[in-house]
Amino acid sequence: MHGTNLGHGRNPDHGMDPDHGTDPDHGTDPGHGMDLDLDRIAEASRLIDPVFLNSPQYADEQLCAALGKRVLVKIETLNPLRSFKGRGMDLLAREFDRGTRLVCESTGNFGQAVGYAAARHGLSAEVFVPEGISPVKLTRMASLGAHVHEIGGGRAEEAAREYAAAHKDSVFIEDGRHPRIAEGAGTIGVELLTAGPIDTVVLPVGDGALITGVARWFKEHAPHTRVVGVCAKGAPSMVDSWRSDRVLPTEGADTFAEGIAISSPIPESVDRMRLLVDDMVVVDDADMLAAMRTALTTLGVLPEPAGAAGLAAIATHDLPGEVLATVVTGANVSPGLFGDVLVSG
Repeated sequence: MHGTNLGHGRNPDHGMDPDHGTDPDHGTDPGHGMDLDLDRIAEASRLIDPVFLNSPQYADEQLCAALGKRVLVKIETLNPLRSFKGRGMDLLAREFDRGTRLVCESTGNFGQAVGYAAARHGLSAEVFVPEGISPVKLTRMASLGAHVHEIGGGRAEEAAREYAAAHKDSVFIEDGRHPRIAEGAGTIGVELLTAGPIDTVVLPVGDGALITGVARWFKEHAPHTRVVGVCAKGAPSMVDSWRSDRVLPTEGADTFAEGIAISSPIPESVDRMRLLVDDMVVVDDADMLAAMRTALTTLGVLPEPAGAAGLAAIATHDLPGEVLATVVTGANVSPGLFGDVLVSG
């Protein structure tokens, strides 16, 4: 599988649709081609802010014993965002003219990435969030320079799109849609393979940027590695869409894992997943809570529920291979969950 030449250094005011956040010149070809470029992933490993790159990855003996498998973990919580989201957004932000206003909808981690990247590259950030999200994430988005709008009634994305359309020099950015975001996340795949052969890589699936970026690199450089995605049982729209080869939205998400609480899959992301992902599994909230506790007691890291989804899948599903790998990403845990994690299940 070979990447297409997507072009470099475009002015987003020419060719990027503010209602969709995708440059048509990048050549998305749903179901037939692949718009994630291997050269761009390799280049991203040199371009992205070093604070996000080369995160720790290792096999912890206590964790392996707890899971009954040899598991390589990559810890994506030790950066200013506490998640992997900064990789892709830092790469994408380089393509905008200074002064551009980035507009997005987020439950927290992507909003942090947009705020951080905007500040670093001379842009500004307007982040629209649903009411009731984690106060930890609200505070962190604002601290990183984002102007945060809390919107009720399930209208956060609609309000963000309306704002972008109404304000000059604004661009709506949708996590999981733009190839650059997935290509930036693909640098995690580059780093994982430096550890040696991996039989199965297990990754949480929100909007799909992480799994598609990593899978794009693995399918070229380690084609025998299986790529398995993990969704919340209470938010199965991405796994249902992957299985059906078409977008299947759901009425809502019934899970405490904000980072993977997807109800409206992005078509481009589903197309990429159909080409790149070998299997999909689901875990319930109790599985993720147990995995959070396991991560804390073995790794000394407390991930948020979505960030522990890969560990939960390894613990509850019979996934193939002698050596598995997963990414622990997202450590913006709501204080309300501390007691549940610390009390033995």
